[in-house]
Amino acid sequence: MEADGRLSRALADQDSVALADLLEPLSLSDVLRELTNLSPGDRNLALSLLPSARAAEIVGEAPNELAVNLVEGLETATAAGIIEELGSNIKADVIGELEDAEAEAILARMKPGDAAEIRRLSEYDGYVAGGLMAAEAFTFQETDTVGNVLRRFVLDDEDFERYRGQHPYVVNASGSPVGVVSLRRLLTTRRGASLTAIMVPPVTVPAGMPLEELQDIFNEHPFLGLPVVDADGVLAGVVSRSAVDDALLTRAETENLRRQGVFGDELRSMPLKLRARRRLQWLSANIVLNVIAASVIAAYEETLAAVIAIAVFLPMVSDMSGCSGNQAVAVSMRELSLGLARPADVFRVWKKEAGIGLSNGFVLGVLIGLVAWIWKGNAFLGLVIGGALGLNTFVAVSIGGIVPLVLKRAGQDPATASGPLLTTITDMAGFFLVLSLATAMMPFLV
Repeated sequence: MEADGRLSRALADQDSVALADLLEPLSLSDVLRELTNLSPGDRNLALSLLPSARAAEIVGEAPNELAVNLVEGLETATAAGIIEELGSNIKADVIGELEDAEAEAILARMKPGDAAEIRRLSEYDGYVAGGLMAAEAFTFQETDTVGNVLRRFVLDDEDFERYRGQHPYVVNASGSPVGVVSLRRLLTTRRGASLTAIMVPPVTVPAGMPLEELQDIFNEHPFLGLPVVDADGVLAGVVSRSAVDDALLTRAETENLRRQGVFGDELRSMPLKLRARRRLQWLSANIVLNVIAASVIAAYEETLAAVIAIAVFLPMVSDMSGCSGNQAVAVSMRELSLGLARPADVFRVWKKEAGIGLSNGFVLGVLIGLVAWIWKGNAFLGLVIGGALGLNTFVAVSIGGIVPLVLKRAGQDPATASGPLLTTITDMAGFFLVLSLATAMMPFLV
């Protein structure tokens, strides 16, 4: 494309004006696409040539791991200049993912106050209020009036953009929030009125509040943001509804990728070695699990040799049972994420799933048993295959329902390990049930 040629020329000439003119008409997502298609060296050069504010817009639009990838190859001074232009929560996310030495080098180049703020925010987990909040808060003192707020809007309208339309929070001398003022009340109250006369008590959340509880509060109330307080009750920042929604979506996407054996927020612009290593983590473990399942078949070679038709039904039994088990896993994962199920609820969850396992197992067993009987003309083969599928469905649904809870209790990631464990168990149980039942009924099958 002609644009590609112009971009290459601008980079070769290190022409910052031409580069800015080329990228200016593009949306941020299109700019990211162009940058990720460049070599790492050209990508670093492009970000270095752009003004820090424009480069920060691009980095801020990128997914977290791509943002880190964009920053970590830059000169320290360039990286520090870009990061200083980011919102406080994005700054902390990016710095927190860098190598310690690189992060400290960048922080040393930043203003002491900004560096201290980033260190403070980086201490929080990414899925609690402190990790999701923006440190910037639209605050006023108890002695301020309505006129003070309106004058600030007029004289410094950048504040309103920076605070993304937050309601003004009133804090006392210690910095603790004591009230929140609606924008409607500000516009309908005389300018000389004290903020304390029109404020209402704020709904505050502790910095350690987990994502699920934040979601519950936003679901119950029409708030656009919530003030976050530290252990001393001092205002630490504001967590917005959009930040909570984005975090829920990001976590769901990450868990879905992990269930597919993709660890981390992989992007194809990342180094080949890193991407290959991440994928091999799951694939290598899966080899071991498949060998274990195959060993069950090897133990019944004589039965398979005598009744070849059984080999046709083995993958059907394991696959259909696995599908039933994955349904149970999905429900348990969802209830864990919503806080509706906890590791202590293992027995309750098992009872709920056992009923489904028995019911669906019976229906599926009858259906596949009839297929086997009609196809091969042997009712006993239908009994073996149908009985094995029915029993294995019960096993798969029971295991699928409780495995995420057990893994959670053991401190493991249920999104990563539930799938491989369920697959191995249903394969081994399915193969064992089919082959052992066939061995027991061999006189009626040959």
